[in-house]
Amino acid sequence: MQATAEIQAAGSPRRSQKHPMLKDKQVKDLIVDKRRLVEVPYTATLADTINTLMANKVVAVPVAAPPGQWIGAGGSMILEADKQTGAVRKHYIGMVTMLDILAHIAGNGCGDDDDDAHLTKKMMVPISSIIGHCLESLSVWTLSPNTSIVDCMEVFSKGIHRAMVPVNGRSENVVGVELTESASCYRMLTQMDLLRFLNDQQELKAIMSHKVSDKQLQAITDTVFGVTNKAKVIDVIKCMRTASLNAVPIVESSNEITEDHTQLVNGKKRKIVGTFSATDLRGCPVSKMQPLLNLEVLDFLKMLSNTGMRSSWREQVTCHPESSLGEVVEKVVSDNVHRVWVVDEQGLLEGVVSLTDMIRVIRLWYLTEFLQ
Repeated sequence: MQATAEIQAAGSPRRSQKHPMLKDKQVKDLIVDKRRLVEVPYTATLADTINTLMANKVVAVPVAAPPGQWIGAGGSMILEADKQTGAVRKHYIGMVTMLDILAHIAGNGCGDDDDDAHLTKKMMVPISSIIGHCLESLSVWTLSPNTSIVDCMEVFSKGIHRAMVPVNGRSENVVGVELTESASCYRMLTQMDLLRFLNDQQELKAIMSHKVSDKQLQAITDTVFGVTNKAKVIDVIKCMRTASLNAVPIVESSNEITEDHTQLVNGKKRKIVGTFSATDLRGCPVSKMQPLLNLEVLDFLKMLSNTGMRSSWREQVTCHPESSLGEVVEKVVSDNVHRVWVVDEQGLLEGVVSLTDMIRVIRLWYLTEFLQ
């Protein structure tokens, strides 16, 4: 069972005429150049799904099933139908992310040196069986093409990472949370798509000039949990699963002999030496995964880089408290990352600015400046 929801274009707040461009933009303006939806059938194996993610360079895919066999929470259904006849062809039953896959791999019994057979068995399960390992995959969000950019910002500022946008579709709201959405095809809109668009808007130059440390913005999340450079990949995955984290900073281990490298540590004021994200495992071929799970996390990342399975072994993307919001947005857009670590002059962690933080800050400033 999965919860399903849709954000329709709500009544627009009172708008000022001094902002003639952004206020009139809609979600359909963001999907003009988006490719057709990448998806997997509910019968696809976990290994098949990882290969699909690798081939298409995406971090999440909706799972499609035949109509009439699955139902969403409260009777909600996101359907693909024939454009001419209206006949339903498939039903999207959930969204599988790399974090779901990590959570499945990190289940009890995986990661031991003699456990190749067990991992192989895990890789052969149908992808429909792991929907819901993490909270995000329990919801399939849709956005109407006519949703305003302001309303779209509100959705993504609440931590929703992606939404399906129907093309030539229709939706029918029923009592409560029930929803039927039918379209001939869909496009996927992500937080990154929205931020790339916002980064090009001249109207936002004023907010982009603010420092991320500006207390009025509250752009920095100053509680940061990480892993040490002595942690093994399998332990990092288990930590991420437990805490529902898509990425963690890798910090230098302390001199304390008692430090537990299998657990998350408080990264504040620790030297950051790398980042491990759910997408890193996407670059690891299934056939080679088992022995690599027991490598220390930095060795794993360097190995992926050296063998061409990761684009490059690069320094983590960071900024300083005095950096402008515009600089930070430019970093995530140009480096295609989903967070920027905030460090002091010594490279010690101060916090993190995520895509959710950036969108939230820009939206709140926009509402205050132009829509009141």
